[in-house]
Amino acid sequence: MLAETLDLFFSVPFWVAVLRIATPLILGTLGVLLCERAGVLNLGIEGIMVAGAFTGWLTVYQGRDLWLGVLVAAAVGAVLGLLHGFLTVTLSLSQHVSGLGITLFATSVASYAYRVSFPKVDSPPTITAFAPMDWLPVPVLNAQTPLTLLALLLVPLIGYVLYRTPLGLAVRMVGENPSAAEGQGIDVAAVRIGAIAAGSALMGVAGAFLTLAAFNAFYFNMVNGRGWICVALVVFASWRPGKALLGAVLFALFDALQLRLQQSAAPLFGVALPYQIYLMLPYALSIVALVVMARRAAYPQALMKPYRKGER
Repeated sequence: MLAETLDLFFSVPFWVAVLRIATPLILGTLGVLLCERAGVLNLGIEGIMVAGAFTGWLTVYQGRDLWLGVLVAAAVGAVLGLLHGFLTVTLSLSQHVSGLGITLFATSVASYAYRVSFPKVDSPPTITAFAPMDWLPVPVLNAQTPLTLLALLLVPLIGYVLYRTPLGLAVRMVGENPSAAEGQGIDVAAVRIGAIAAGSALMGVAGAFLTLAAFNAFYFNMVNGRGWICVALVVFASWRPGKALLGAVLFALFDALQLRLQQSAAPLFGVALPYQIYLMLPYALSIVALVVMARRAAYPQALMKPYRKGER
């Protein structure tokens, strides 16, 4: 069993699965990172991913282009992000309550819309999802869809914007010291709301990946807690895009590993374990990694702190 497990790490199909599992986590984690870098916690990610998954899939099901489905999912995520920004930035309401409320609202609306659109359907209708990029010369990447390539390219792009541009400096300033940012003529509310909208758009795309690339249908509970994992991965990453990619891939590796271990009939180290142990494995190992990394994490100083213009 141990030898078979070690062989997995030299198997191309295994790493294909790892990267596929990691893709929505990369997109969602980057979205949360943008929000929190601006000082706003967005617990609406779970609902935003559900809404993105449903609206993107429904757009394609109605005969539209796949990329239009991605754009619709991003737009829906951005709109929900603007709602969260209005509640938390403009009205200075609790970021926790607003985020959880958006999760419940978006999930419920998606569920209602699905049942209204397909009242007599026993199994979810299917679409033609994104095809793998088999024209690429890279063995693992050529089995992925364009959304995976998009997620990988966004990591250095967002890192560049955050650390090499005036816009990124403004985002980080309002997340660290909004009073100082205001003193430099930066509109704190506008930057925060803009970052929330952009981050929420990425969350919507993360949800759309599930229905437009990983699967070809929408079904309930398909997000399955991935949003909460993204929130934890931001802490693991110390709010840095490069580390966010590493955290997403690490969790995906644990998840892909437990799937392979469940499929193997041989006991682990000579002991037959219940399948629940394997299901728990990626979360348990992620918690350990999170605890180790979080001890050294330097979080944005104004995170979850409302700010009103003119206050010091």
